[in-house]
Amino acid sequence: MVEGLPEFDRRMSDAERLMWRLDRDPHLTSTFANISILDRPMDVDRFLRRVSLATTMVPRLRQRVQEAPGGLIAPTWVDDPHFCVADHVRRIALPRPGSTAQLTALAALIAADPFDRTRPLWQFWIVEGLKGGRSALIQKLHHTVADGEGSVALAMAYLDLEREAPEPEMPDMPPGTAETGTDGDYAGRDIVRDLVTGSLRLPLGLLRQIRELVTDPTQLPEVSATLADTVRGVMSQLSEVDRARSPLWVNRSTRRHLEVLRAPFSETKAAARRLGGTLNTAFMTLAADAAADYHERMGQPVESLRASMAVSTRTEGSGANAFGLVRLLVPTGAMPIAERFAAIDEAAFTARAGTRSESLDAIATIATSLPATVVNRLARVQAQTVDFATSNVRGAPVPVYVAGAQLLENYPIGPLVGVAFNLTLLSYHGSLDMGLHVDPAAVGDPAMLRQCLELAVKRLIAA
Repeated sequence: MVEGLPEFDRRMSDAERLMWRLDRDPHLTSTFANISILDRPMDVDRFLRRVSLATTMVPRLRQRVQEAPGGLIAPTWVDDPHFCVADHVRRIALPRPGSTAQLTALAALIAADPFDRTRPLWQFWIVEGLKGGRSALIQKLHHTVADGEGSVALAMAYLDLEREAPEPEMPDMPPGTAETGTDGDYAGRDIVRDLVTGSLRLPLGLLRQIRELVTDPTQLPEVSATLADTVRGVMSQLSEVDRARSPLWVNRSTRRHLEVLRAPFSETKAAARRLGGTLNTAFMTLAADAAADYHERMGQPVESLRASMAVSTRTEGSGANAFGLVRLLVPTGAMPIAERFAAIDEAAFTARAGTRSESLDAIATIATSLPATVVNRLARVQAQTVDFATSNVRGAPVPVYVAGAQLLENYPIGPLVGVAFNLTLLSYHGSLDMGLHVDPAAVGDPAMLRQCLELAVKRLIAA
Protein backbone atom coordinates (compact mmCIF):
# COMPACT_ATOMS: atom_id res chain seq x y z
CA MET A 1 0.00 0.00 0.00
CA VAL A 2 1.21 3.52 -0.77
CA GLU A 3 1.97 5.55 2.36
CA GLY A 4 0.42 8.98 2.80
CA LEU A 5 -2.56 8.42 0.51
CA PRO A 6 -5.68 10.44 1.35
CA GLU A 7 -8.93 8.79 2.31
CA PHE A 8 -10.97 8.11 -0.82
CA ASP A 9 -14.69 8.25 -0.12
CA ARG A 10 -17.25 6.54 -2.32
CA ARG A 11 -19.30 9.71 -2.59
CA MET A 12 -17.97 13.12 -3.64
CA SER A 13 -17.63 15.77 -0.97
CA ASP A 14 -19.49 19.02 -1.48
CA ALA A 15 -16.27 20.68 -2.68
CA GLU A 16 -15.63 17.90 -5.21
CA ARG A 17 -19.24 18.03 -6.34
CA LEU A 18 -18.87 21.77 -6.92
CA MET A 19 -15.70 21.30 -9.01
CA TRP A 20 -17.42 18.55 -10.98
CA ARG A 21 -20.38 20.80 -11.78
CA LEU A 22 -18.23 23.78 -12.72
CA ASP A 23 -16.07 21.62 -15.00
CA ARG A 24 -18.68 21.83 -17.76
CA ASP A 25 -17.67 25.48 -18.21
CA PRO A 26 -14.22 25.52 -19.93
CA HIS A 27 -13.39 28.78 -18.14
CA LEU A 28 -13.87 27.11 -14.74
CA THR A 29 -12.36 23.65 -15.17
CA SER A 30 -10.23 22.45 -12.26
CA THR A 31 -8.07 19.95 -14.16
CA PHE A 32 -4.37 20.23 -13.35
CA ALA A 33 -1.27 18.62 -14.79
CA ASN A 34 2.47 18.19 -14.35
CA ILE A 35 5.54 17.89 -16.59
CA SER A 36 8.32 15.61 -15.40
CA ILE A 37 11.47 15.96 -17.50
CA LEU A 38 13.55 12.74 -17.49
CA ASP A 39 17.24 12.22 -18.17
CA ARG A 40 16.58 9.56 -20.81
CA PRO A 41 13.69 7.63 -22.43
CA MET A 42 11.87 5.41 -19.98
CA ASP A 43 11.24 1.71 -20.37
CA VAL A 44 7.66 1.99 -21.66
CA ASP A 45 6.65 -1.62 -21.02
CA ARG A 46 7.97 -1.39 -17.48
CA PHE A 47 6.08 1.87 -16.97
CA LEU A 48 2.82 0.32 -18.18
CA ARG A 49 3.27 -2.53 -15.69
CA ARG A 50 3.91 -0.06 -12.87
CA VAL A 51 0.87 2.03 -13.77
CA SER A 52 -1.28 -1.08 -13.93
CA LEU A 53 0.00 -2.03 -10.49
CA ALA A 54 -0.67 1.50 -9.23
CA THR A 55 -4.32 1.21 -10.26
CA THR A 56 -4.67 -1.88 -8.07
CA MET A 57 -3.01 -0.14 -5.13
CA VAL A 58 -5.16 2.99 -5.62
CA PRO A 59 -8.61 1.76 -6.72
CA ARG A 60 -9.78 5.33 -7.39
CA LEU A 61 -7.66 5.20 -10.57
CA ARG A 62 -9.97 2.47 -11.92
CA GLN A 63 -13.16 4.32 -11.03
CA ARG A 64 -15.39 6.66 -12.99
CA VAL A 65 -17.97 9.16 -11.81
CA GLN A 66 -21.59 8.10 -11.64
CA GLU A 67 -24.12 10.90 -11.27
CA ALA A 68 -27.40 10.55 -9.39
CA PRO A 69 -30.68 10.80 -11.30
CA GLY A 70 -31.41 14.46 -11.84
CA GLY A 71 -28.25 15.41 -9.96
CA LEU A 72 -30.23 15.51 -6.72
CA ILE A 73 -27.39 14.20 -4.57
CA ALA A 74 -23.63 13.97 -4.84
CA PRO A 75 -22.10 11.77 -7.56
CA THR A 76 -20.37 8.57 -6.51
CA TRP A 77 -17.27 6.72 -7.69
CA VAL A 78 -17.87 3.28 -9.19
CA ASP A 79 -15.51 0.77 -10.76
CA ASP A 80 -15.28 1.15 -14.54
CA PRO A 81 -16.09 -2.31 -15.98
CA HIS A 82 -14.30 -1.38 -19.21
CA PHE A 83 -11.16 0.00 -17.60
CA CYS A 84 -7.96 -0.46 -19.61
CA VAL A 85 -4.61 1.12 -18.74
CA ALA A 86 -3.85 1.62 -22.45
CA ASP A 87 -6.80 4.05 -22.69
CA HIS A 88 -5.05 6.36 -20.22
CA VAL A 89 -1.38 6.15 -21.28
CA ARG A 90 -0.44 7.75 -24.61
CA ARG A 91 2.94 7.98 -26.34
CA ILE A 92 4.10 10.82 -28.58
CA ALA A 93 7.36 12.29 -29.93
CA LEU A 94 8.24 15.94 -30.40
CA PRO A 95 9.50 17.10 -33.80
CA ARG A 96 13.01 18.49 -33.97
CA PRO A 97 14.59 20.24 -32.19
CA GLY A 98 12.59 18.91 -29.21
CA SER A 99 12.79 22.15 -27.22
CA THR A 100 11.31 22.99 -23.83
CA ALA A 101 9.01 25.49 -25.57
CA GLN A 102 7.59 22.70 -27.74
CA LEU A 103 7.06 20.54 -24.66
CA THR A 104 5.27 23.25 -22.68
CA ALA A 105 3.05 24.10 -25.67
CA LEU A 106 2.03 20.45 -25.91
CA ALA A 107 1.42 20.23 -22.15
CA ALA A 108 -0.80 23.32 -22.18
CA LEU A 109 -2.94 21.77 -24.93
CA ILE A 110 -3.20 18.46 -23.07
CA ALA A 111 -4.15 20.16 -19.79
CA ALA A 112 -6.90 22.16 -21.51
CA ASP A 113 -8.42 19.17 -23.33
CA PRO A 114 -11.57 18.00 -21.48
CA PHE A 115 -11.66 14.54 -19.93
CA ASP A 116 -13.98 11.81 -21.19
CA ARG A 117 -16.43 11.93 -18.26
CA THR A 118 -17.40 8.26 -18.77
CA ARG A 119 -13.89 7.03 -17.83
CA PRO A 120 -11.48 7.42 -14.90
CA LEU A 121 -10.23 11.00 -14.77
CA TRP A 122 -6.48 10.74 -15.35
CA GLN A 123 -3.99 10.50 -18.22
CA PHE A 124 -0.27 9.98 -18.81
CA TRP A 125 1.52 11.20 -21.92
CA ILE A 126 4.97 9.74 -22.57
CA VAL A 127 6.86 12.33 -24.62
CA GLU A 128 10.03 11.37 -26.48
CA GLY A 129 12.38 13.31 -28.73
CA LEU A 130 13.49 16.02 -26.29
CA LYS A 131 16.80 17.69 -27.02
CA GLY A 132 19.79 16.03 -25.41
CA GLY A 133 18.34 12.51 -25.43
CA ARG A 134 15.85 13.35 -22.69
CA SER A 135 12.17 12.46 -22.45
CA ALA A 136 9.21 13.69 -20.43
CA LEU A 137 6.08 12.46 -18.72
CA ILE A 138 2.97 14.68 -18.69
CA GLN A 139 0.55 13.70 -15.95
CA LYS A 140 -3.02 15.00 -16.02
CA LEU A 141 -5.56 14.64 -13.19
CA HIS A 142 -9.01 15.97 -12.47
CA HIS A 143 -9.24 17.87 -9.19
CA THR A 144 -12.12 15.68 -7.98
CA VAL A 145 -9.68 12.74 -7.78
CA ALA A 146 -7.17 14.52 -5.51
CA ASP A 147 -5.62 17.88 -4.75
CA GLY A 148 -1.95 18.77 -5.25
CA GLU A 149 -0.70 17.06 -2.10
CA GLY A 150 -2.85 14.01 -2.80
CA SER A 151 -1.53 13.77 -6.35
CA VAL A 152 2.06 13.72 -5.04
CA ALA A 153 1.14 10.77 -2.84
CA LEU A 154 -0.49 9.05 -5.82
CA ALA A 155 2.70 9.49 -7.83
CA MET A 156 4.65 7.40 -5.31
CA ALA A 157 2.67 4.40 -6.53
CA TYR A 158 4.72 4.36 -9.76
CA LEU A 159 7.93 6.19 -8.77
CA ASP A 160 11.12 4.55 -7.46
CA LEU A 161 13.98 5.75 -5.27
CA GLU A 162 16.63 4.09 -7.46
CA ARG A 163 17.08 3.64 -11.18
CA GLU A 164 17.02 -0.15 -11.28
CA ALA A 165 14.56 -0.77 -8.48
CA PRO A 166 13.00 -4.25 -8.46
CA GLU A 167 9.46 -4.36 -9.77
CA PRO A 168 6.76 -5.17 -7.21
CA GLU A 169 4.63 -8.21 -7.88
CA MET A 170 1.23 -7.71 -9.43
CA PRO A 171 -1.65 -8.95 -7.24
CA ASP A 172 -4.14 -11.39 -8.75
CA MET A 173 -7.18 -9.12 -8.46
CA PRO A 174 -7.55 -5.40 -7.85
CA PRO A 175 -9.12 -4.73 -4.41
CA GLY A 176 -11.97 -2.48 -5.57
CA THR A 177 -13.64 -0.31 -2.96
CA ALA A 178 -16.69 0.77 -4.93
CA GLU A 179 -19.03 -1.50 -6.80
CA THR A 180 -19.75 -1.19 -10.48
CA GLY A 181 -23.16 0.39 -10.80
CA THR A 182 -25.75 2.11 -12.91
CA ASP A 183 -28.15 4.94 -12.23
CA GLY A 184 -30.58 2.37 -10.84
CA ASP A 185 -28.29 1.77 -7.85
CA TYR A 186 -29.52 5.00 -6.24
CA ALA A 187 -32.39 3.97 -4.01
CA GLY A 188 -35.11 6.54 -3.46
CA ARG A 189 -34.58 6.43 0.32
CA ASP A 190 -30.88 7.29 -0.19
CA ILE A 191 -31.78 10.37 -2.20
CA VAL A 192 -34.33 11.51 0.38
CA ARG A 193 -31.90 10.91 3.26
CA ASP A 194 -29.14 12.86 1.54
CA LEU A 195 -31.44 15.74 0.67
CA VAL A 196 -32.70 15.99 4.25
CA THR A 197 -29.31 15.72 5.94
CA GLY A 198 -27.79 18.06 3.38
CA SER A 199 -30.40 20.74 3.92
CA LEU A 200 -29.98 20.56 7.68
CA ARG A 201 -26.40 21.80 7.26
CA LEU A 202 -27.69 25.16 5.99
CA PRO A 203 -29.25 27.98 8.02
CA LEU A 204 -33.00 28.31 7.45
CA GLY A 205 -32.63 31.99 6.52
CA LEU A 206 -30.13 31.05 3.85
CA LEU A 207 -32.43 28.32 2.51
CA ARG A 208 -35.19 30.90 2.09
CA GLN A 209 -32.85 33.20 0.18
CA ILE A 210 -31.68 30.28 -1.96
CA ARG A 211 -35.31 29.51 -2.87
CA GLU A 212 -35.79 33.15 -3.84
CA LEU A 213 -32.62 33.02 -5.93
CA VAL A 214 -33.76 29.87 -7.71
CA THR A 215 -37.09 31.46 -8.63
CA ASP A 216 -35.44 34.71 -9.76
CA PRO A 217 -31.83 34.11 -10.97
CA THR A 218 -31.75 37.60 -12.52
CA GLN A 219 -30.66 38.86 -9.09
CA LEU A 220 -27.09 37.88 -9.95
CA PRO A 221 -24.47 39.22 -9.46
CA GLU A 222 -25.91 41.58 -6.83
CA VAL A 223 -27.46 38.74 -4.83
CA SER A 224 -24.12 37.43 -3.56
CA ALA A 225 -23.70 40.47 -1.29
CA THR A 226 -27.18 39.92 0.17
CA LEU A 227 -26.42 36.29 0.93
CA ALA A 228 -23.18 37.29 2.56
CA ASP A 229 -24.91 39.76 4.89
CA THR A 230 -27.14 36.94 6.11
CA VAL A 231 -24.39 34.42 6.77
CA ARG A 232 -21.31 36.62 6.84
CA GLY A 233 -18.97 34.09 8.45
CA VAL A 234 -19.41 31.48 5.72
CA MET A 235 -20.23 33.66 2.76
CA SER A 236 -17.75 36.52 3.05
CA GLN A 237 -15.89 35.31 -0.03
CA LEU A 238 -19.07 35.38 -2.10
CA SER A 239 -19.75 38.91 -0.87
CA GLU A 240 -16.65 40.16 -2.69
CA VAL A 241 -17.81 41.61 -5.99
CA ASP A 242 -15.09 44.25 -6.46
CA ARG A 243 -13.47 43.56 -9.82
CA ALA A 244 -9.83 42.55 -10.20
CA ARG A 245 -7.38 45.47 -10.10
CA SER A 246 -5.13 45.04 -13.15
CA PRO A 247 -5.63 47.60 -15.94
CA LEU A 248 -3.90 45.17 -18.32
CA TRP A 249 -5.28 41.74 -17.46
CA VAL A 250 -8.94 42.39 -18.22
CA ASN A 251 -9.76 39.90 -21.00
CA ARG A 252 -10.36 36.19 -20.53
CA SER A 253 -10.42 33.27 -22.97
CA THR A 254 -10.03 29.49 -23.12
CA ARG A 255 -6.57 29.79 -24.74
CA ARG A 256 -3.67 28.58 -22.61
CA HIS A 257 0.09 29.14 -22.52
CA LEU A 258 2.72 27.67 -20.21
CA GLU A 259 6.10 29.01 -19.10
CA VAL A 260 8.41 27.22 -16.64
CA LEU A 261 11.22 28.37 -14.36
CA ARG A 262 13.24 27.21 -11.34
CA ALA A 263 14.53 28.74 -8.13
CA PRO A 264 17.03 27.26 -5.64
CA PHE A 265 15.24 25.83 -2.61
CA SER A 266 17.82 26.48 0.13
CA GLU A 267 18.68 30.04 -0.93
CA THR A 268 15.02 31.04 -1.30
CA LYS A 269 14.04 29.54 2.04
CA ALA A 270 17.02 31.19 3.73
CA ALA A 271 16.02 34.56 2.26
CA ALA A 272 12.48 34.10 3.61
CA ARG A 273 13.88 33.30 7.05
CA ARG A 274 16.12 36.36 7.02
CA LEU A 275 13.11 38.51 6.13
CA GLY A 276 11.11 37.05 9.01
CA GLY A 277 8.64 34.91 7.09
CA THR A 278 8.02 31.58 5.42
CA LEU A 279 8.57 30.04 2.02
CA ASN A 280 4.86 30.57 1.30
CA THR A 281 5.28 34.32 1.84
CA ALA A 282 8.39 34.31 -0.34
CA PHE A 283 6.47 32.57 -3.12
CA MET A 284 3.60 35.06 -3.06
CA THR A 285 6.16 37.89 -2.93
CA LEU A 286 7.82 36.58 -6.09
CA ALA A 287 4.47 36.53 -7.90
CA ALA A 288 3.54 40.04 -6.71
CA ASP A 289 6.97 41.50 -7.46
CA ALA A 290 6.93 40.02 -10.97
CA ALA A 291 3.40 41.34 -11.55
CA ALA A 292 4.51 44.81 -10.43
CA ASP A 293 7.54 44.70 -12.73
CA TYR A 294 5.37 43.55 -15.66
CA HIS A 295 2.88 46.39 -15.24
CA GLU A 296 5.71 48.92 -14.92
CA ARG A 297 7.35 47.67 -18.13
CA MET A 298 4.03 47.91 -19.96
CA GLY A 299 3.56 51.50 -18.83
CA GLN A 300 0.55 50.66 -16.63
CA PRO A 301 1.80 50.63 -13.00
CA VAL A 302 -0.75 49.50 -10.42
CA GLU A 303 -0.67 49.91 -6.62
CA SER A 304 -2.25 46.56 -5.71
CA LEU A 305 -3.60 43.36 -7.23
CA ARG A 306 -5.93 40.76 -5.81
CA ALA A 307 -4.48 37.26 -5.54
CA SER A 308 -5.86 33.94 -4.39
CA MET A 309 -3.74 31.42 -2.52
CA ALA A 310 -4.50 27.72 -2.06
CA VAL A 311 -3.98 26.72 1.58
CA SER A 312 -3.79 23.09 2.67
CA THR A 313 -6.21 22.01 5.40
CA ARG A 314 -4.99 18.42 5.35
CA THR A 315 -4.93 16.42 8.57
CA GLU A 316 -4.73 12.72 9.30
CA GLY A 317 -7.82 11.16 7.79
CA SER A 318 -8.51 13.99 5.34
CA GLY A 319 -10.25 13.16 2.09
CA ALA A 320 -8.80 13.39 -1.40
CA ASN A 321 -9.25 17.17 -1.44
CA ALA A 322 -8.32 19.16 1.66
CA PHE A 323 -7.65 22.79 0.88
CA GLY A 324 -9.13 26.26 1.14
CA LEU A 325 -8.76 29.39 -0.96
CA VAL A 326 -7.58 32.65 0.62
CA ARG A 327 -7.88 35.96 -1.21
CA LEU A 328 -5.75 38.97 -0.39
CA LEU A 329 -4.66 42.29 -1.83
CA VAL A 330 -0.92 42.30 -2.54
CA PRO A 331 1.07 45.53 -2.95
CA THR A 332 2.42 46.02 -6.46
CA GLY A 333 3.58 49.63 -6.30
CA ALA A 334 7.26 50.57 -6.54
CA MET A 335 9.07 49.40 -3.38
CA PRO A 336 12.06 47.27 -2.30
CA ILE A 337 11.31 43.57 -2.35
CA ALA A 338 11.98 43.28 1.41
CA GLU A 339 9.27 45.85 2.07
CA ARG A 340 6.90 44.01 -0.27
CA PHE A 341 7.69 40.74 1.57
CA ALA A 342 6.78 42.29 4.96
CA ALA A 343 3.51 43.74 3.64
CA ILE A 344 2.47 40.43 2.05
CA ASP A 345 3.40 38.48 5.19
CA GLU A 346 1.04 40.67 7.22
CA ALA A 347 -1.70 40.59 4.57
CA ALA A 348 -1.52 36.79 4.31
CA PHE A 349 -1.77 36.39 8.10
CA THR A 350 -4.81 38.65 8.22
CA ALA A 351 -6.44 36.92 5.25
CA ARG A 352 -5.97 33.45 6.76
CA ALA A 353 -7.36 34.57 10.12
CA GLY A 354 -10.38 36.13 8.43
CA THR A 355 -11.26 33.07 6.35
CA ARG A 356 -10.98 30.21 8.84
CA SER A 357 -14.75 29.70 8.74
CA GLU A 358 -14.91 30.05 4.96
CA SER A 359 -13.56 26.70 3.86
CA LEU A 360 -14.22 25.50 0.34
CA ASP A 361 -16.46 22.78 1.79
CA ALA A 362 -18.63 25.36 3.58
CA ILE A 363 -19.12 27.44 0.46
CA ALA A 364 -19.64 24.30 -1.64
CA THR A 365 -22.34 23.08 0.74
CA ILE A 366 -24.34 26.21 -0.03
CA ALA A 367 -23.66 25.84 -3.75
CA THR A 368 -25.21 22.35 -3.78
CA SER A 369 -28.61 23.98 -3.18
CA LEU A 370 -28.32 26.11 -6.32
CA PRO A 371 -29.00 25.17 -9.96
CA ALA A 372 -25.91 24.59 -12.09
CA THR A 373 -26.54 27.72 -14.17
CA VAL A 374 -26.69 29.87 -11.04
CA VAL A 375 -23.56 28.28 -9.57
CA ASN A 376 -21.65 28.91 -12.80
CA ARG A 377 -22.71 32.55 -12.85
CA LEU A 378 -21.68 33.00 -9.22
CA ALA A 379 -18.32 31.38 -9.96
CA ARG A 380 -17.81 33.66 -12.96
CA VAL A 381 -18.57 36.71 -10.82
CA GLN A 382 -16.08 35.58 -8.17
CA ALA A 383 -13.38 34.78 -10.75
CA GLN A 384 -13.64 38.34 -12.02
CA THR A 385 -12.55 39.62 -8.58
CA VAL A 386 -9.12 37.89 -8.74
CA ASP A 387 -6.11 38.89 -10.85
CA PHE A 388 -3.94 35.80 -10.35
CA ALA A 389 -3.76 32.57 -8.36
CA THR A 390 -0.94 30.75 -6.57
CA SER A 391 -0.43 27.31 -5.09
CA ASN A 392 2.55 25.74 -3.32
CA VAL A 393 2.93 21.93 -3.23
CA ARG A 394 5.65 20.02 -1.42
CA GLY A 395 7.29 17.29 -3.48
CA ALA A 396 10.09 14.75 -3.03
CA PRO A 397 13.29 16.07 -1.38
CA VAL A 398 15.38 13.27 -2.95
CA PRO A 399 15.90 12.07 -6.55
CA VAL A 400 13.15 9.80 -7.87
CA TYR A 401 12.98 7.57 -10.93
CA VAL A 402 10.28 6.35 -13.27
CA ALA A 403 10.76 3.14 -15.26
CA GLY A 404 14.56 3.46 -15.25
CA ALA A 405 14.73 7.22 -16.01
CA GLN A 406 15.68 9.85 -13.44
CA LEU A 407 13.34 12.76 -12.91
CA LEU A 408 15.34 15.97 -13.46
CA GLU A 409 12.71 18.72 -13.34
CA ASN A 410 9.10 18.70 -12.19
CA TYR A 411 6.81 21.54 -13.33
CA PRO A 412 3.19 21.77 -12.11
CA ILE A 413 0.34 23.22 -14.20
CA GLY A 414 -2.35 24.65 -11.92
CA PRO A 415 -5.91 25.36 -13.08
CA LEU A 416 -6.74 28.93 -14.14
CA VAL A 417 -10.46 28.95 -13.21
CA GLY A 418 -11.02 32.36 -14.75
CA VAL A 419 -7.90 34.27 -13.59
CA ALA A 420 -5.10 35.83 -15.67
CA PHE A 421 -2.47 33.34 -14.56
CA ASN A 422 -1.82 30.58 -12.05
CA LEU A 423 1.70 30.27 -10.65
CA THR A 424 2.14 26.87 -9.01
CA LEU A 425 5.26 25.76 -7.20
CA LEU A 426 6.40 22.17 -6.64
CA SER A 427 9.53 21.58 -4.58
CA TYR A 428 11.78 18.78 -5.79
CA HIS A 429 15.30 17.72 -4.82
CA GLY A 430 16.71 21.10 -3.82
CA SER A 431 14.75 23.10 -6.38
CA LEU A 432 11.53 25.08 -6.54
CA ASP A 433 10.02 24.20 -9.92
CA MET A 434 7.32 26.63 -11.06
CA GLY A 435 4.69 26.38 -13.75
CA LEU A 436 3.35 29.73 -14.98
CA HIS A 437 -0.01 28.84 -16.55
CA VAL A 438 -1.29 31.87 -18.46
CA ASP A 439 -4.40 33.01 -20.27
CA PRO A 440 -2.73 34.86 -23.19
CA ALA A 441 -5.87 36.94 -23.75
CA ALA A 442 -5.09 38.52 -20.37
CA VAL A 443 -1.28 38.40 -20.19
CA GLY A 444 -0.18 39.48 -23.65
CA ASP A 445 3.52 38.68 -23.15
CA PRO A 446 3.89 35.52 -21.01
CA ALA A 447 7.65 35.31 -21.72
CA MET A 448 8.13 38.78 -20.25
CA LEU A 449 6.21 37.76 -17.12
CA ARG A 450 8.48 34.72 -16.76
CA GLN A 451 11.54 37.01 -17.08
CA CYS A 452 10.06 39.27 -14.39
CA LEU A 453 9.71 36.22 -12.13
CA GLU A 454 13.31 35.18 -12.72
CA LEU A 455 14.49 38.69 -11.79
CA ALA A 456 12.24 38.65 -8.70
CA VAL A 457 13.94 35.44 -7.56
CA LYS A 458 17.34 37.12 -7.81
CA ARG A 459 16.12 40.20 -5.92
CA LEU A 460 14.61 38.12 -3.14
CA ILE A 461 17.71 36.00 -2.63
CA ALA A 462 19.88 39.14 -2.56
CA ALA A 463 17.58 40.99 -0.13
